Amino acid sequence: MNGALSWILPLLVGWLILRAYGQRGYFRRLEKARNMGDNAPSVAIIIPARDEERNIARCLVSLAAQDYPRERLSICLIDDHSVDATIEIARSIAHRAPSLTVVRCPPLPEGWTGKCYACWVGAGAAVDDAEWLCFIDADMKAEPSLLTSAVVAASAECVDILSLAPRQELRSFAERIIIPCGLYTLGFCRHLGKAQSQECDEPTVTGQFMLIRRSAYVAAGGHAAVRGSICEDVALARAAKRNGDRVLLLDGREMLSTRMYNGWGSLWPGLTKNLVETLGGPLRTATTAVTAVALAWAIWLTPAVDGWDCANGAAAACFAAVPALGALGAAIGLHLSGSVYFGIPLYYGLLFPVGYTVGMALAFDSIRRRRLKRRRWKGRVYP
Repeated sequence: MNGALSWILPLLVGWLILRAYGQRGYFRRLEKARNMGDNAPSVAIIIPARDEERNIARCLVSLAAQDYPRERLSICLIDDHSVDATIEIARSIAHRAPSLTVVRCPPLPEGWTGKCYACWVGAGAAVDDAEWLCFIDADMKAEPSLLTSAVVAASAECVDILSLAPRQELRSFAERIIIPCGLYTLGFCRHLGKAQSQECDEPTVTGQFMLIRRSAYVAAGGHAAVRGSICEDVALARAAKRNGDRVLLLDGREMLSTRMYNGWGSLWPGLTKNLVETLGGPLRTATTAVTAVALAWAIWLTPAVDGWDCANGAAAACFAAVPALGALGAAIGLHLSGSVYFGIPLYYGLLFPVGYTVGMALAFDSIRRRRLKRRRWKGRVYP
Protein backbone atom coordinates (compact mmCIF):
# COMPACT_ATOMS: atom_id res chain seq x y z
CA MET A 1 0.00 0.00 0.00
CA ASN A 2 2.78 2.42 0.92
CA GLY A 3 4.55 1.64 -2.36
CA ALA A 4 1.42 2.48 -4.36
CA LEU A 5 1.03 5.73 -2.43
CA SER A 6 4.63 6.61 -3.24
CA TRP A 7 3.77 6.57 -6.94
CA ILE A 8 0.37 8.24 -6.59
CA LEU A 9 1.63 11.19 -4.53
CA PRO A 10 3.73 12.78 -7.29
CA LEU A 11 0.73 12.66 -9.63
CA LEU A 12 -1.53 14.32 -7.05
CA VAL A 13 1.00 16.97 -6.08
CA GLY A 14 1.90 17.69 -9.69
CA TRP A 15 -1.74 18.04 -10.67
CA LEU A 16 -2.48 20.41 -7.79
CA ILE A 17 0.55 22.58 -8.51
CA LEU A 18 -0.24 22.75 -12.22
CA ARG A 19 -3.87 23.57 -11.43
CA ALA A 20 -2.90 26.42 -9.12
CA TYR A 21 -0.15 27.66 -11.44
CA GLY A 22 -2.48 27.54 -14.45
CA GLN A 23 -4.83 30.02 -12.80
CA ARG A 24 -2.22 32.75 -12.67
CA GLY A 25 -3.36 34.03 -16.05
CA TYR A 26 -6.83 34.66 -14.66
CA PHE A 27 -5.48 36.61 -11.69
CA ARG A 28 -4.00 39.61 -13.41
CA ARG A 29 -2.16 42.42 -11.68
CA LEU A 30 -3.66 45.87 -11.30
CA GLU A 31 -1.50 48.16 -13.40
CA LYS A 32 -0.53 51.57 -12.12
CA ALA A 33 -2.34 54.35 -13.98
CA ARG A 34 -1.74 58.05 -14.30
CA ASN A 35 -4.06 60.77 -13.04
CA MET A 36 -7.28 60.99 -15.09
CA GLY A 37 -7.70 64.74 -14.69
CA ASP A 38 -11.01 66.19 -15.86
CA ASN A 39 -12.10 62.82 -17.27
CA ALA A 40 -12.27 61.24 -13.82
CA PRO A 41 -15.72 60.02 -12.77
CA SER A 42 -16.92 60.93 -9.30
CA VAL A 43 -16.15 58.33 -6.60
CA ALA A 44 -17.38 57.95 -3.03
CA ILE A 45 -15.13 55.88 -0.76
CA ILE A 46 -16.99 54.20 2.11
CA ILE A 47 -15.13 52.67 5.06
CA PRO A 48 -17.22 50.65 7.55
CA ALA A 49 -15.39 50.46 10.87
CA ARG A 50 -16.00 48.86 14.25
CA ASP A 51 -13.32 48.88 16.94
CA GLU A 52 -10.49 49.61 14.49
CA GLU A 53 -8.32 51.95 16.55
CA ARG A 54 -5.28 49.84 15.65
CA ASN A 55 -5.76 50.36 11.91
CA ILE A 56 -7.95 53.34 11.22
CA ALA A 57 -5.33 56.12 11.18
CA ARG A 58 -3.16 54.30 8.65
CA CYS A 59 -6.18 53.59 6.47
CA LEU A 60 -7.65 57.10 6.46
CA VAL A 61 -4.32 58.88 5.99
CA SER A 62 -3.52 56.69 2.98
CA LEU A 63 -6.95 57.32 1.44
CA ALA A 64 -6.74 61.06 2.04
CA ALA A 65 -3.42 61.03 0.14
CA GLN A 66 -4.91 59.57 -3.06
CA ASP A 67 -3.86 61.32 -6.25
CA TYR A 68 -7.46 61.23 -7.52
CA PRO A 69 -8.90 64.68 -8.41
CA ARG A 70 -10.14 66.18 -5.13
CA GLU A 71 -13.32 67.65 -6.61
CA ARG A 72 -14.34 64.17 -7.83
CA LEU A 73 -13.67 62.30 -4.58
CA SER A 74 -15.44 61.99 -1.24
CA ILE A 75 -14.45 59.76 1.67
CA CYS A 76 -16.89 58.67 4.36
CA LEU A 77 -16.08 56.63 7.45
CA ILE A 78 -19.09 54.90 9.00
CA ASP A 79 -18.43 54.14 12.65
CA ASP A 80 -20.38 51.04 13.63
CA HIS A 81 -20.76 51.77 17.36
CA SER A 82 -17.08 51.33 18.21
CA VAL A 83 -16.29 51.11 21.90
CA ASP A 84 -12.63 52.01 21.43
CA ALA A 85 -11.04 55.21 20.08
CA THR A 86 -11.92 54.60 16.41
CA ILE A 87 -14.30 57.53 15.98
CA GLU A 88 -12.11 59.97 17.91
CA ILE A 89 -9.10 59.11 15.75
CA ALA A 90 -11.17 59.42 12.59
CA ARG A 91 -12.56 62.81 13.59
CA SER A 92 -9.09 64.15 14.36
CA ILE A 93 -7.95 63.14 10.87
CA ALA A 94 -11.10 64.62 9.30
CA HIS A 95 -10.10 68.05 10.64
CA ARG A 96 -7.05 67.91 8.38
CA ALA A 97 -8.71 66.16 5.41
CA PRO A 98 -11.58 68.19 3.88
CA SER A 99 -12.73 65.27 1.70
CA LEU A 100 -13.28 63.03 4.76
CA THR A 101 -16.50 62.91 6.75
CA VAL A 102 -17.25 60.75 9.78
CA VAL A 103 -20.74 59.36 10.36
CA ARG A 104 -21.98 57.50 13.40
CA CYS A 105 -24.09 54.52 12.30
CA PRO A 106 -27.70 54.40 13.60
CA PRO A 107 -28.70 51.46 15.85
CA LEU A 108 -28.43 48.11 14.07
CA PRO A 109 -31.85 46.97 12.80
CA GLU A 110 -32.96 43.40 13.38
CA GLY A 111 -31.90 41.01 10.62
CA TRP A 112 -28.84 43.02 9.54
CA THR A 113 -25.17 42.26 10.04
CA GLY A 114 -23.14 45.20 11.25
CA LYS A 115 -20.95 45.56 8.19
CA CYS A 116 -23.88 45.33 5.77
CA TYR A 117 -25.75 48.06 7.60
CA ALA A 118 -22.69 50.31 7.86
CA CYS A 119 -22.07 49.94 4.12
CA TRP A 120 -25.74 50.65 3.41
CA VAL A 121 -25.65 53.78 5.56
CA GLY A 122 -22.45 54.85 3.82
CA ALA A 123 -23.97 54.37 0.38
CA GLY A 124 -26.92 56.51 1.45
CA ALA A 125 -24.59 59.20 2.78
CA ALA A 126 -22.52 59.29 -0.42
CA VAL A 127 -22.89 62.36 -2.61
CA ASP A 128 -25.71 62.00 -5.11
CA ASP A 129 -23.54 62.45 -8.19
CA ALA A 130 -21.05 59.71 -7.26
CA GLU A 131 -20.80 57.39 -10.28
CA TRP A 132 -18.82 54.77 -8.35
CA LEU A 133 -19.01 53.53 -4.79
CA CYS A 134 -15.79 52.15 -3.34
CA PHE A 135 -16.11 49.97 -0.23
CA ILE A 136 -12.81 49.52 1.61
CA ASP A 137 -12.17 47.73 4.89
CA ALA A 138 -10.70 49.74 7.74
CA ASP A 139 -7.57 47.58 7.95
CA MET A 140 -6.44 48.50 4.41
CA LYS A 141 -3.50 50.71 3.52
CA ALA A 142 -3.55 52.24 0.04
CA GLU A 143 -0.82 53.61 -2.17
CA PRO A 144 -1.55 57.08 -3.62
CA SER A 145 -2.33 55.73 -7.10
CA LEU A 146 -4.75 53.02 -5.93
CA LEU A 147 -8.06 54.66 -6.73
CA THR A 148 -6.93 56.13 -10.05
CA SER A 149 -5.58 52.76 -11.14
CA ALA A 150 -8.74 50.94 -10.03
CA VAL A 151 -11.09 53.32 -11.85
CA VAL A 152 -8.98 53.18 -15.01
CA ALA A 153 -8.95 49.37 -14.87
CA ALA A 154 -12.71 49.14 -14.27
CA SER A 155 -13.37 51.43 -17.22
CA ALA A 156 -10.91 49.65 -19.51
CA GLU A 157 -12.30 46.21 -18.61
CA CYS A 158 -15.92 47.43 -18.87
CA VAL A 159 -16.77 45.91 -15.49
CA ASP A 160 -19.41 46.96 -13.00
CA ILE A 161 -17.66 45.54 -9.92
CA LEU A 162 -13.89 45.54 -9.55
CA SER A 163 -12.49 43.76 -6.50
CA LEU A 164 -8.84 43.83 -5.50
CA ALA A 165 -6.93 41.25 -3.47
CA PRO A 166 -4.44 43.06 -1.21
CA ARG A 167 -0.97 42.08 -0.08
CA GLN A 168 -1.17 40.23 3.22
CA GLU A 169 1.09 41.47 6.02
CA LEU A 170 1.82 38.42 8.17
CA ARG A 171 3.63 39.13 11.43
CA SER A 172 2.52 36.61 14.06
CA PHE A 173 3.00 32.84 14.08
CA ALA A 174 -0.75 32.32 13.71
CA GLU A 175 -0.97 34.45 10.56
CA ARG A 176 2.13 32.94 8.97
CA ILE A 177 1.13 29.33 9.57
CA ILE A 178 -2.55 29.62 8.57
CA ILE A 179 -3.14 32.27 5.91
CA PRO A 180 -0.71 30.96 3.24
CA CYS A 181 -2.15 27.43 3.57
CA GLY A 182 -5.66 28.83 3.35
CA LEU A 183 -4.90 30.75 0.18
CA TYR A 184 -3.20 27.68 -1.34
CA THR A 185 -6.31 25.64 -0.57
CA LEU A 186 -8.51 28.17 -2.36
CA GLY A 187 -6.12 28.05 -5.32
CA PHE A 188 -6.37 24.26 -5.42
CA CYS A 189 -10.16 24.11 -5.03
CA ARG A 190 -11.44 26.97 -7.14
CA HIS A 191 -11.20 27.46 -10.85
CA LEU A 192 -10.65 31.20 -11.10
CA GLY A 193 -11.11 31.25 -14.86
CA LYS A 194 -14.60 29.80 -14.52
CA ALA A 195 -15.49 32.13 -11.65
CA GLN A 196 -14.29 35.16 -13.62
CA SER A 197 -16.41 34.26 -16.64
CA GLN A 198 -19.73 35.96 -17.19
CA GLU A 199 -21.53 32.62 -17.46
CA CYS A 200 -20.73 31.60 -13.85
CA ASP A 201 -23.19 32.74 -11.18
CA GLU A 202 -20.66 32.30 -8.37
CA PRO A 203 -18.16 35.20 -8.41
CA THR A 204 -14.80 35.38 -6.69
CA VAL A 205 -14.40 38.70 -4.88
CA THR A 206 -13.09 40.11 -1.64
CA GLY A 207 -14.98 42.68 0.38
CA GLN A 208 -11.68 44.25 1.41
CA PHE A 209 -11.88 46.39 -1.73
CA MET A 210 -14.92 46.59 -3.99
CA LEU A 211 -15.39 49.35 -6.55
CA ILE A 212 -19.03 49.21 -7.70
CA ARG A 213 -20.78 51.22 -10.37
CA ARG A 214 -23.58 53.00 -8.54
CA SER A 215 -26.21 52.03 -11.07
CA ALA A 216 -25.27 48.35 -10.63
CA TYR A 217 -25.36 48.71 -6.84
CA VAL A 218 -28.86 50.18 -6.93
CA ALA A 219 -30.14 47.61 -9.44
CA ALA A 220 -28.86 44.75 -7.24
CA GLY A 221 -30.63 46.18 -4.20
CA GLY A 222 -27.40 47.23 -2.50
CA HIS A 223 -26.48 45.86 0.88
CA ALA A 224 -30.15 45.83 1.88
CA ALA A 225 -30.62 42.87 -0.47
CA VAL A 226 -27.97 40.86 1.41
CA ARG A 227 -28.55 42.38 4.85
CA GLY A 228 -28.21 39.17 6.85
CA SER A 229 -25.28 37.69 4.96
CA ILE A 230 -21.97 36.97 6.67
CA CYS A 231 -20.23 36.87 3.26
CA GLU A 232 -21.90 40.05 2.06
CA ASP A 233 -19.23 40.68 -0.58
CA VAL A 234 -19.91 37.44 -2.48
CA ALA A 235 -23.67 37.78 -2.00
CA LEU A 236 -23.72 41.30 -3.43
CA ALA A 237 -21.48 40.38 -6.36
CA ARG A 238 -23.68 37.33 -7.04
CA ALA A 239 -26.80 39.50 -7.14
CA ALA A 240 -25.13 41.96 -9.51
CA LYS A 241 -23.83 39.21 -11.75
CA ARG A 242 -27.29 37.68 -12.07
CA ASN A 243 -28.45 41.09 -13.27
CA GLY A 244 -25.95 40.81 -16.11
CA ASP A 245 -23.27 43.01 -14.54
CA ARG A 246 -19.61 42.12 -15.01
CA VAL A 247 -17.45 41.28 -12.00
CA LEU A 248 -13.65 41.07 -11.97
CA LEU A 249 -11.03 40.25 -9.33
CA LEU A 250 -7.50 41.59 -9.81
CA ASP A 251 -4.27 41.31 -7.87
CA GLY A 252 -3.87 44.64 -6.09
CA ARG A 253 -0.93 43.73 -3.86
CA GLU A 254 1.33 46.46 -5.26
CA MET A 255 -1.12 49.23 -4.29
CA LEU A 256 -3.11 47.78 -1.41
CA SER A 257 -1.99 45.98 1.74
CA THR A 258 -3.59 44.73 4.92
CA ARG A 259 -2.98 43.04 8.20
CA MET A 260 -6.34 41.42 8.87
CA TYR A 261 -5.45 39.71 12.15
CA ASN A 262 -2.88 40.16 14.89
CA GLY A 263 -2.73 36.66 16.37
CA TRP A 264 -4.93 33.77 17.44
CA GLY A 265 -7.36 36.03 19.33
CA SER A 266 -8.61 37.74 16.18
CA LEU A 267 -7.67 35.15 13.55
CA TRP A 268 -9.70 32.25 14.95
CA PRO A 269 -13.09 34.02 15.19
CA GLY A 270 -12.37 35.99 12.02
CA LEU A 271 -11.89 32.88 9.90
CA THR A 272 -14.46 30.60 11.52
CA LYS A 273 -17.29 33.10 11.07
CA ASN A 274 -17.45 32.55 7.29
CA LEU A 275 -15.11 29.69 6.37
CA VAL A 276 -18.04 27.37 5.59
CA GLU A 277 -19.45 29.85 3.08
CA THR A 278 -16.01 30.45 1.56
CA LEU A 279 -15.46 26.74 0.89
CA GLY A 280 -18.97 26.05 -0.38
CA GLY A 281 -20.94 24.54 2.50
CA PRO A 282 -20.37 22.13 5.44
CA LEU A 283 -19.77 18.97 3.39
CA ARG A 284 -17.28 20.56 1.01
CA THR A 285 -15.56 22.31 3.91
CA ALA A 286 -15.09 19.06 5.84
CA THR A 287 -14.01 17.13 2.76
CA THR A 288 -11.51 19.80 1.73
CA ALA A 289 -10.04 20.08 5.23
CA VAL A 290 -9.61 16.34 5.75
CA THR A 291 -8.16 15.82 2.27
CA ALA A 292 -5.67 18.66 2.71
CA VAL A 293 -4.43 17.33 6.05
CA ALA A 294 -4.17 13.73 4.84
CA LEU A 295 -2.23 14.77 1.73
CA ALA A 296 0.08 17.16 3.61
CA TRP A 297 1.15 14.55 6.13
CA ALA A 298 1.36 11.78 3.54
CA ILE A 299 3.79 13.92 1.54
CA TRP A 300 6.13 14.08 4.56
CA LEU A 301 5.64 10.60 6.02
CA THR A 302 5.63 8.44 2.89
CA PRO A 303 9.29 9.04 1.89
CA ALA A 304 10.27 8.60 5.56
CA VAL A 305 8.57 5.20 5.71
CA ASP A 306 10.04 4.21 2.34
CA GLY A 307 13.49 5.24 3.51
CA TRP A 308 13.13 3.19 6.69
CA ASP A 309 12.01 0.11 4.76
CA CYS A 310 14.79 0.60 2.22
CA ALA A 311 17.35 0.78 5.00
CA ASN A 312 15.99 -2.53 6.28
CA GLY A 313 16.52 -4.29 2.98
CA ALA A 314 13.23 -3.82 1.11
CA ALA A 315 14.34 -3.22 -2.48
CA ALA A 316 10.86 -2.17 -3.64
CA ALA A 317 10.84 0.56 -1.00
CA CYS A 318 14.10 1.95 -2.39
CA PHE A 319 12.49 2.41 -5.79
CA ALA A 320 9.28 3.79 -4.26
CA ALA A 321 11.25 6.36 -2.26
CA VAL A 322 12.32 8.13 -5.46
CA PRO A 323 8.87 9.40 -6.58
CA ALA A 324 7.88 10.00 -2.94
CA LEU A 325 10.90 12.25 -2.48
CA GLY A 326 9.99 14.00 -5.73
CA ALA A 327 6.52 14.75 -4.38
CA LEU A 328 8.01 16.03 -1.13
CA GLY A 329 10.47 18.24 -2.98
CA ALA A 330 7.74 19.71 -5.16
CA ALA A 331 5.50 20.42 -2.16
CA ILE A 332 8.34 22.02 -0.21
CA GLY A 333 9.32 24.09 -3.23
CA LEU A 334 5.75 25.35 -3.59
CA HIS A 335 5.45 26.36 0.05
CA LEU A 336 8.94 27.89 0.16
CA SER A 337 8.02 30.05 -2.81
CA GLY A 338 4.93 31.06 -0.84
CA SER A 339 7.12 32.13 2.06
CA VAL A 340 9.09 34.33 -0.32
CA TYR A 341 5.87 35.73 -1.80
CA PHE A 342 4.48 36.65 1.63
CA GLY A 343 7.82 37.92 2.91
CA ILE A 344 8.00 35.55 5.88
CA PRO A 345 10.90 33.33 7.07
CA LEU A 346 11.55 30.38 4.78
CA TYR A 347 11.14 27.75 7.50
CA TYR A 348 7.38 28.35 7.45
CA GLY A 349 7.45 26.65 4.08
CA LEU A 350 8.50 23.45 5.84
CA LEU A 351 5.68 23.60 8.38
CA PHE A 352 2.81 23.29 5.93
CA PRO A 353 1.39 20.05 7.46
CA VAL A 354 0.94 21.95 10.73
CA GLY A 355 -0.80 24.80 8.88
CA TYR A 356 -3.27 22.48 7.16
CA THR A 357 -3.89 20.61 10.43
CA VAL A 358 -4.78 23.80 12.30
CA GLY A 359 -6.82 24.81 9.26
CA MET A 360 -8.84 21.61 9.63
CA ALA A 361 -9.58 22.52 13.25
CA LEU A 362 -10.74 25.95 12.07
CA ALA A 363 -12.93 24.33 9.43
CA PHE A 364 -14.67 22.00 11.85
CA ASP A 365 -15.15 24.82 14.35
CA SER A 366 -16.74 26.88 11.58
CA ILE A 367 -19.08 23.97 10.81
CA ARG A 368 -19.91 23.68 14.52
CA ARG A 369 -20.75 27.36 14.79
CA ARG A 370 -22.96 27.12 11.73
CA ARG A 371 -24.86 24.18 13.22
CA LEU A 372 -25.33 26.12 16.45
CA LYS A 373 -26.81 28.87 14.25
CA ARG A 374 -24.83 31.62 15.87
CA ARG A 375 -21.56 33.34 15.09
CA ARG A 376 -19.79 35.86 17.26
CA TRP A 377 -17.82 38.71 15.75
CA LYS A 378 -16.71 41.96 17.33
CA GLY A 379 -19.06 41.73 20.27
CA ARG A 380 -22.13 40.70 18.30
CA VAL A 381 -23.80 37.34 17.81
CA TYR A 382 -25.35 36.68 14.40
CA PRO A 383 -27.76 33.92 13.39
